[in-house]
Amino acid sequence: MSKTLDLELVATTKRYGETIAVDSIDHKFKTGTYSCLLGPSGCGKSSTLRMIAGHEQVSDGDILLGDMNITDLPPASRGTAMMFQNYALFPHISVVDNVAFSQKMKGVGKSVRKKRAMELLELVDMAPYAERLPAQLSGGQQQRVALARALITEPSVLLLDEPLSALDPFLRIKMRLELKRLQRELGISFIHVTHSQDEALALADDIIVMNGGRIEQAGSPREVFNAPTTEFVAKFIGGHNVLRVNGMPVAVRADRLHVKREALGNDALLTAAVKDVEYLGATVNLALDAGSAGDLTAALPDETFFSDPIEIGATVFLSWRAADAHALAA
Repeated sequence: MSKTLDLELVATTKRYGETIAVDSIDHKFKTGTYSCLLGPSGCGKSSTLRMIAGHEQVSDGDILLGDMNITDLPPASRGTAMMFQNYALFPHISVVDNVAFSQKMKGVGKSVRKKRAMELLELVDMAPYAERLPAQLSGGQQQRVALARALITEPSVLLLDEPLSALDPFLRIKMRLELKRLQRELGISFIHVTHSQDEALALADDIIVMNGGRIEQAGSPREVFNAPTTEFVAKFIGGHNVLRVNGMPVAVRADRLHVKREALGNDALLTAAVKDVEYLGATVNLALDAGSAGDLTAALPDETFFSDPIEIGATVFLSWRAADAHALAA
């Protein structure tokens, strides 16, 4: 594969007319890491990925790969490769010819390019399907072919645009494991766009949470989940309640809320009504109406809940340890 290099965004901006889709963002993607651009629709994550790939023109700022400025280079000259959401396989040619196509365009001899294509199909466990047409494959199999086709260019950075969104939940989890395994084995950087918090937490070494064209927070999955810096990140990453303590916004994880049927001493900080009960296997989520404190969620271990089940409509008392309350930017 190509040598691995850091990729850096420097005040990178994308405008569509008067609309700013990506607003002067700075970030360094460390070589050999799996990074996820995470955020809701319209936050700028796909525009960022497409600028890195060269499929969108940068309005302002720069994109650097190692010591090379790739901002204005065409996609094929940048050292990156893109795997598209819809896989974009050629329907009329075989799997092996799909994978070898970019090599054919570069004038690589037939035997050489087919040998390399077969090596990559082996890597993604698709060699037995080499002579099939894309229509004869499942969605997960087509995805593996698209992955092999992107990797044949020997990129320093592989770009993945919502690659798992079209798969059923079971296959999505299986392919998550495959992507992480491949990234480790190849040792190149993967940059993966997703709106799924679970996907980002499971895959990434580095999560970049985007909102309104800006980076709200970047860090390891554990840092972002345990120590969100803003109310947006706390709510979007999930598993947190945002409360006001002494007038300041505070995040408390749903599994750190203590739920009691009776107010005990000075522990009860809030009173809440149980609006719904959701069984999730290992945990049970209580949807709570805490009046002026708003809607909250408490996550209880299933054993704790079923030892003394709480009915919808019940009044409960909530508390938490001071150490479990994490201050947010105002």
